[in-house]
Amino acid sequence: MLKCSDNSYYTGITNDLDLRFSQHQSGKFPDSYTHKRRPVQLVFFCEFNDVLQAIAFEKQVKGWSRKKKEAIINNNWEKLKQLSVCQNKSHSDNFTG
Repeated sequence: MLKCSDNSYYTGITNDLDLRFSQHQSGKFPDSYTHKRRPVQLVFFCEFNDVLQAIAFEKQVKGWSRKKKEAIINNNWEKLKQLSVCQNKSHSDNFTG
């Protein structure tokens, strides 16, 4: 996961982290999300032996809130369950009717 200069996060997968990071940093791909958000900073990575597991984890993380992403960046995996609880006032667990 990269933190971009606009404080957004980019999540992707690669089989060569150093090469892919340098491509993002150099702006090699003008149409990429990170191109106009450089410089970027590597803030999290996780290695997988199975590419399908890597793709599944990438898709999962892309759907996460900023707080959940920051929890894993800060190695606070235990916070994920708490951050997954719906906080909407209309949610049945929060209804005080």
